[in-house]
Amino acid sequence: MGNVPRKAVILARGMGKRMRSSVSQASLDPLVEKFAKLGWKPFIPISGKPFIYHQLRVLVRLGVGEACLVVGPEHLELKDHLKRVGCELGIEVSFAIQEKPLGTADAVLAAKSFAGDDVFLALNGDNFYPPEAVEPLIKAGGRDACYVGGFRLETLISSGNFGPERVRSFAVMIVDNDLNLVRVVEKPEKPEAYKTRYGVLVNMNLWRFNPAIFEACERVEPHPVRGELELTAAVQLMIDEGLCGVKVIPLNTWALDLTYSADIEVVERILKRALGEDLSP
Repeated sequence: MGNVPRKAVILARGMGKRMRSSVSQASLDPLVEKFAKLGWKPFIPISGKPFIYHQLRVLVRLGVGEACLVVGPEHLELKDHLKRVGCELGIEVSFAIQEKPLGTADAVLAAKSFAGDDVFLALNGDNFYPPEAVEPLIKAGGRDACYVGGFRLETLISSGNFGPERVRSFAVMIVDNDLNLVRVVEKPEKPEAYKTRYGVLVNMNLWRFNPAIFEACERVEPHPVRGELELTAAVQLMIDEGLCGVKVIPLNTWALDLTYSADIEVVERILKRALGEDLSP
């Protein structure tokens, strides 16, 4: 029940529809193409290692000792390989099964027994967050609040693989003067309309939670249009009902998004430039 997160929950269950539908538009290595066609984005080889390997490596460097991958039953064929990857890196890798792709809140809830009473990080398996994005959440305050990284729009566009259109498929955050999260606005048509004193803060699902999130995930209703149990809706319920507040940590750094087959080459190039020889197997 410590205050410093040593556990991470990585959401790796996604269906990868946009990845699968775009495979024919790219010339890919056969092994890369295999995973891209399946839509298994966190496991697509990048520089010879699963994409998720590079995130696990960052987590290890920051003192995270356990990672729970939330996956579907079909991903269990990778279980032994990913456990070996964890052993190689020095992090204990376990799995939580999300039987059906019901949404991100349901995915986090699947990891409830893994998290127990501990604070933990939660992040997407098809994004890469550099150390300077993750470390501020690890070093944040105690158990009484949850935290979320707010990526400055300008930096995401200038340093990652984000253009304005891609940002509109994510979410922005409304905060008060004390950087308390007021509301997450999904898929904003005009992200620039939500500028704060810290710039436009983009939500890329990089969270630090305490166990209060699980009650919210259990109680959240499906989205009226998309029909999914969404993590941002669970967070809103948690805030509105006083279960736990959420502090936003402004991050003036980059991140990567692996959504389309064309992203694979770009992501690999940016990772190599940013991490240098450390990226090599």
